[in-house]
Amino acid sequence: MSDAPPGPPIPEDRGFLAGQIAFVAAPTAIANEARDRLIVRYGACAPEQAAVVVALGGDGSMLETIHQALALNVPVYGMNRGSVGFLMNAYNEDDLPGRLSRSQAAELHPLRMRAVTATGAVEEALAFNEVSLLRQLRQASKVRILVDGRVRLEELSCDGVLISTPAGSTAYNLSAHGPIVPLSANLLPLTPISAFRPRRWRGALLPSSADVLFEVLEADKRPTAAVADFTEVRDVVSVAVSEDRSVTVTVLFDPDQGLSERIIAEQFTV
Repeated sequence: MSDAPPGPPIPEDRGFLAGQIAFVAAPTAIANEARDRLIVRYGACAPEQAAVVVALGGDGSMLETIHQALALNVPVYGMNRGSVGFLMNAYNEDDLPGRLSRSQAAELHPLRMRAVTATGAVEEALAFNEVSLLRQLRQASKVRILVDGRVRLEELSCDGVLISTPAGSTAYNLSAHGPIVPLSANLLPLTPISAFRPRRWRGALLPSSADVLFEVLEADKRPTAAVADFTEVRDVVSVAVSEDRSVTVTVLFDPDQGLSERIIAEQFTV
């Protein structure tokens, strides 16, 4: 993942964007009211015909819009009409085409999850934040962790374990006391969630090229779910995760508020 000059490029001719912006709103009154005002002011089109998609809401709706934009091959620019808004720009209705033309781009690559369930079904999903394994019932999960085919942790007894992208390292990973990773680091944080044994294990930093395999132990007694962003697969017995650099989505940020800068600044937040 890396910050880069805007690409695909947003046209410098601001008038060219008139009617070529698709607005996507979270299912909240404040987001829908903002969308309606922006459409009146700037016009709109369907996402399939858009030069750029503007997402209105919080980080959750932004994440959903990023997934939808994969099939459209268009950049996404978020404006905060939610709560935290780490991935969002400040909400401002003025000079939207100008802000888009001056924006900085971050190219994000997702993790690809391949989960096998107790029935033998195989489920695949992409994650721009993280892939997490979570216990389904009162029993702690037990997980064996392999990296590049080598067993690195024979048994982790825990509420769960996750692997995140650098962009996602400030989300669930940080809440689980995992490290924040700069976009340019080419590292993936692997972080336990409430580890019981080994109690002192705090996780690992893996190269972005790593192939990670989670094997669920005692799966019948300790059912475990796997979640890739917002796609959940229950009763998994194994979950393979690796970064998929063949998949790219472009996210736009206001000047001097790029994603790399936000991730660095987050490390100094108290």
